[in-house]
Amino acid sequence: MKIYKLLLITLLAVVLLVGCGGTATETAVTEPEAVAPTIAVEEAVAEPTAEAPTAEPVTELVEVDASTSSASDNLILATTTSTENSGLLAYLLPFFEQEAGVGVDVIAVGTGQALQLGEDGNADVLLVHARAKEDAFMDAGDGSRREDVMYNDFVILGPASDPAGIRGLTDAAKAFDMISAGSGDFVFVSRGDDSGTHTKELDIWKAAGIEPAGDWYVSAGQGMGQVLTMADERQAYTLSDRATYLARTLEGTDLEIMVEGDPVLFNPYGVIAVNPEKGAHIKAELANQFIDWLISVPTQEKIEAFGVAEFGASLFIPDSEAWHNR
Repeated sequence: MKIYKLLLITLLAVVLLVGCGGTATETAVTEPEAVAPTIAVEEAVAEPTAEAPTAEPVTELVEVDASTSSASDNLILATTTSTENSGLLAYLLPFFEQEAGVGVDVIAVGTGQALQLGEDGNADVLLVHARAKEDAFMDAGDGSRREDVMYNDFVILGPASDPAGIRGLTDAAKAFDMISAGSGDFVFVSRGDDSGTHTKELDIWKAAGIEPAGDWYVSAGQGMGQVLTMADERQAYTLSDRATYLARTLEGTDLEIMVEGDPVLFNPYGVIAVNPEKGAHIKAELANQFIDWLISVPTQEKIEAFGVAEFGASLFIPDSEAWHNR
């Protein structure tokens, strides 16, 4: 009987041990499943959400692009090379672009070509410097509005040695006459591009009674910057607007001012809105907004300040009606 009791007690003990062991195993398995995987999944989802601000730079880029008009919406400005070569446009235009919220596409060519672009309806507004041609453009109905903007002057440049002996003259026609009389001993480089500068040069030759031709007379067919480079390389004479020449001195040139001060060397600039009847693509309203801005007193003050720090004097003198009436 004792033996049966002992066996019964032993069997109960084994059952209890097995039952406890199974519970421990279940707990060991359950705990990792309940905690670790849940936390891991939450962190995996939460981390990209926390990095979502990476979208902000994309938004900013879109905003910048949206505020910058597409090329078709930009104002097309055809202008003489002197306003670009002098650095004036690079200085002025960002102010307008920021204020108006549009870009300005610049086509820098000679005044004759700029006027032709306007006549053909391939520009919205013109900034040029050949008054007789500007008046003819307006008389032909190619422009709807013209305003005075600024002025400076032309100068006759030459090598320091001055082989023609024109340094110090105040008579441009006489200086041209002396240059042509050199029998090819020295060279004159002409713009030859129907620009405002070229037009002025031809007027001076006409006043001197001379038809320039020969090996000594080089018709470059280039802008002012390129002509200054050619004249410098060949130690030749040329006619330049003062602003472009002075800007070039910052880069280095051996050319010097020989002749200045003749009233015929006066160089006025005008701005013209192209007639919107040239086509629906002409941005007449924007062109007039640009003109109003350009001739306003604040912008005229900017024009007056241009070049003062570098040269001690303005490269262009304000000349708008608003400026004179301020």
